[in-house]
Amino acid sequence: MEDFDETERRIWAGRAAAFRDSFARLCAHTAPALLDAAGAGPGVRLLDVGTGAGTVAAAAATRGALVTAVDAEPGMIELARKAAPEAEFQLAVLPDLPFEPGSFDAVVANFVVNHVGRPAAAVAAMRAAARPGGRVAATIWCSPAGAGHELLGRAVEAAGARKPGEEPRLDPAEEFPRTAEGFAGLFTAAGLTEVRCGPVTWDHLAAPEEWWGGAAAGVGLIGQTVSRQSPETVVRIKAAYDALVPEYTGPDGRLVLRYHALLARGLA
Repeated sequence: MEDFDETERRIWAGRAAAFRDSFARLCAHTAPALLDAAGAGPGVRLLDVGTGAGTVAAAAATRGALVTAVDAEPGMIELARKAAPEAEFQLAVLPDLPFEPGSFDAVVANFVVNHVGRPAAAVAAMRAAARPGGRVAATIWCSPAGAGHELLGRAVEAAGARKPGEEPRLDPAEEFPRTAEGFAGLFTAAGLTEVRCGPVTWDHLAAPEEWWGGAAAGVGLIGQTVSRQSPETVVRIKAAYDALVPEYTGPDGRLVLRYHALLARGLA
């Protein structure tokens, strides 16, 4: 079985632009609440872990924060530099952050803890990077699955396609409940105090072709399921997708996709 973190890096390698043009807007919805939880403001030294296309880094810089950001994928770093030219960027893979303990006033991670093989160690590394009393905040996906992934999953099933191989799962010892209590437990176990965790729910609006484009380009696990099929099977999935789209479409022709996440925060 391939190492979880190695698999994640393989999935995201070379797909930064495809992510920016499709699913990045979905992930951007939680950025304001995440930065509010972190107290991002003028002069705050903020570390954005797993910056992706740089959405959170750019938003934090707009608030006047002094932003440092890291990501494991070089293509993401390249895009993030364009999105947030005021920030400093480094390649880094959780939980191995290349900073002295207590280097930041706030540390954030937007939909990153879902993508690491050692979630507890990742949150502990975030806490270590924050100064005593500094803020740590993070988001993760939770159940039920978002409507956009439901739509793509239904299309895969309707086309009679199968996953091209089981993706590695977390070691059972690293697994945690994707609930408010479970996510908060990671923060508490990492030594954070005044921990709070709650849901965030929103409707993501996207053009049908934009949403399909991310999947067809292999972005994320659902994209891997679509893009690694035979060309004939991909055609069948797209036809099934097109047939299902009207169920998810609003009056203006865009998809209306309900999503759910968890936002946890605590003090170092």
